[in-house]
Amino acid sequence: MAAGTTRRDTHGAAVLRTTVDRESPAYVRNRQAMLDLIADLAAQQAKALAGGGRASVERHRRRGRMTARERIELLLDEDSAFLELSTLAGWGTDFAVGGALVTGIGVVEGVECMIVANDPTVRGGASNPVTLKKSFRAAQIAAENRLPTINLVESGGADLPTQKDIFIPGGRHFKGITEASADRRPTIALVFGNSTAGGAYVPGMSDYVVMVAGGAKVFLGGPPLVKMATGEESDDESLGGAEMHARVSGLADYLAADEKDAIRLGRQIVRRLNWRKSGLAVPAGAEPVLDPEELLGIVPDDLKEPFDPREVIGRIVDGSGFDEFKPLYGPSLVTGWARLHGYPIGILANAQGVLFSGESQKAAQFIQLANQTDTPLLFLHNTTGYMVGKEYEQGGIIKHGAQMINAVANSTVPHLGVILGSSYGAGNYGMSGRAFDPRFLFSWVGAKSAVMGAAQLAGVVSIVSRQAAKAANRPYDDATDARTRAAIEAQIERESLAMFTSGMLYDDGVIDPRDTRTVLGICLSVIHSVPVEGARGYGVFRL
Repeated sequence: MAAGTTRRDTHGAAVLRTTVDRESPAYVRNRQAMLDLIADLAAQQAKALAGGGRASVERHRRRGRMTARERIELLLDEDSAFLELSTLAGWGTDFAVGGALVTGIGVVEGVECMIVANDPTVRGGASNPVTLKKSFRAAQIAAENRLPTINLVESGGADLPTQKDIFIPGGRHFKGITEASADRRPTIALVFGNSTAGGAYVPGMSDYVVMVAGGAKVFLGGPPLVKMATGEESDDESLGGAEMHARVSGLADYLAADEKDAIRLGRQIVRRLNWRKSGLAVPAGAEPVLDPEELLGIVPDDLKEPFDPREVIGRIVDGSGFDEFKPLYGPSLVTGWARLHGYPIGILANAQGVLFSGESQKAAQFIQLANQTDTPLLFLHNTTGYMVGKEYEQGGIIKHGAQMINAVANSTVPHLGVILGSSYGAGNYGMSGRAFDPRFLFSWVGAKSAVMGAAQLAGVVSIVSRQAAKAANRPYDDATDARTRAAIEAQIERESLAMFTSGMLYDDGVIDPRDTRTVLGICLSVIHSVPVEGARGYGVFRL
């Protein structure tokens, strides 16, 4: 077991040992299975990167336009990272993967910013229900972590066939822009093309607006609508061209000569924000002693098989140093302290899948301690949920699980989460799943989330149906039952996949295990834009 130690790191934390054998058949099998999943992930992400397809992208470039990701690349500081979020939004739906929107966190003039870019190669950048959910999530992250927001705008407004799903809730997007300004979080709009109808309010409500001459068109109603509504003859430029808005209406603060000039002006605006982070600043942390490449072979290809989460912890934290808390109590949940890219963190990691009463009480205490010391928490999910059965019900598993969920729900230090394997049932809640608003939540490719495992869920439906037939004195068809179970199991298996849940925006992205430390490091830097403050009180704990 990796709990043994050989030495201590520079902060005095025990350095974890490893029992990983890279030559073992299990490791080789797990590694190959993970590499296959990563290859599939890359293929699925390529759909988002392709935008509206080759023909649409080529047509866009013939107009002298850059793609959304090309604009982002020029906007960012050279050689800096870009943490793209919700790349697979819309996966498994009828909408384009990515939701016609690129969102992520990047560094501009040394400032961490939320960047939101319309993808005009997908139906002209029009917003559909997936776009809306993705933009709301980006706005939430920017608000919670006090990030300036830069909108790279080129959108035809609402996707009209889906207007019933986006018109009413869509107003929240504009409300959020004004709330950000009131909260002194700068909002910047760089307008490259159309920003029409409701989309006109993005620059209209932003603090700073740059428009590209000959490209930007910002109006509530285009010439056809104006003709129908008022009988007036007009053209794009007089209604909403960049020159008009810079010289006549005053909506444009800066007139850019071209797209590159607009990006230059955007960087200039950020440079003059005098933006300062008020959170913890730390020196860079030491790289793990244990090899992160070995993360590929740690999680079994069969998620029913347990694995030691210390093997994961030792490959993502600074110097592989980890001070375990309560190591002899509640062994199915590993808790302890570490540093990651220099930042202090508390870690909760499932060890054997099931959460018992001891694990629940241990978690509740640990979460309270983290709040007392203003320490962010990292949840590493691999749980089938809380234990069931007569012995455990009588032993108080409900109230003990409730203590853990109470602690999670009322904790005010930032939570980060990574779903390594399974995240089933109320265990997902106890480990600060999406419903509990972690600052960031990611899934390893191959992870699964659902109310329970597919086979278990199908079996429960079968038992309930069989009991109902017996109570009604009806015959029960075993062949039909088998077909129903197989259909349900297949459905739940598909809906449990990381790519499916990420498509629903139930996490912030599916990641390669080897990228875990880098992703979490960016997130920790972002959450420390503001001071971390722990809870000063909790709801009633049922003891």
